[in-house]
Amino acid sequence: MLKPADVERTWYVVDATDCVLGRLATQVATVLKGKNKPTYTPHVDCGDYVIVVNADKVRITGDQDAKKFYYHHSGYPGGMKVRSTKVMREAVYCRVG
Repeated sequence: MLKPADVERTWYVVDATDCVLGRLATQVATVLKGKNKPTYTPHVDCGDYVIVVNADKVRITGDQDAKKFYYHHSGYPGGMKVRSTKVMREAVYCRVG
């Protein structure tokens, strides 16, 4: 079992150019949780740091730009907000660029 004082963290830089969004997300999540290490301990934060570059060039397969939706609810009546993947990607580009 790994103790919190014994955790050694490393930095990873991931280039997202032409990577499929879902597959990239699962690989990054595995590294962030620390499950790629042989010393993985569930109750200790032993994950590494990840920097994703070129996230605007990530690939989305199929027709997900139009058919996949992200839902957010504020908790108030009528507070449901629905956005498509295309709208979400455009909103991110406007903030970055």
